[in-house]
Amino acid sequence: MTREIIIAGFGGQGVMSIGKTLTEAGLKEGHEVSWVPSYGPEMRGGTANCAVVISDEPIGSPVVNRPTELIAMNGPSLAKFEPNVLPGGLILVNASQVEQKVSRQDVKAYYIPSMEEAGKLGNFKVANMVMLGAYIKATGALKMDTIAQMLSHIFTGPKAHLVALNIKALEAGAAYIK
Repeated sequence: MTREIIIAGFGGQGVMSIGKTLTEAGLKEGHEVSWVPSYGPEMRGGTANCAVVISDEPIGSPVVNRPTELIAMNGPSLAKFEPNVLPGGLILVNASQVEQKVSRQDVKAYYIPSMEEAGKLGNFKVANMVMLGAYIKATGALKMDTIAQMLSHIFTGPKAHLVALNIKALEAGAAYIK
């Protein structure tokens, strides 16, 4: 199994955090992994995307031109990367910020209102974890427990209380996948 994933959105939407969490969880589960970030010149508010590869075999190149999956946190990202997703692939759309629908019929698409779900949890910053939970449930690429373990390594000390909130966000996203 090789998954080539593009995660894209505006800076500040947690795009890189999704990618790093996937990469670290993949490594923890014994997969070969790579993570390549790409930032626009503005950083927060500018464009940001990352390419993640999770594989059971050695990775020949970390460059992802034809992703098997796309997580689009904003409209420009959906417009830019949708055409490149492989037929039979998966596109997760942040329905809170993207009004357009996936135009292709040869991919599976899910629309996740991540900001609304994060708002219900009392913290809009966990919208990225809502999307990550949906991704994990839709693909089965990694175990949700492994993602939760990664969060407990990320949020330590005074931020340890954020682990439970982020796990709730993962669960909220997963609930959108039937």
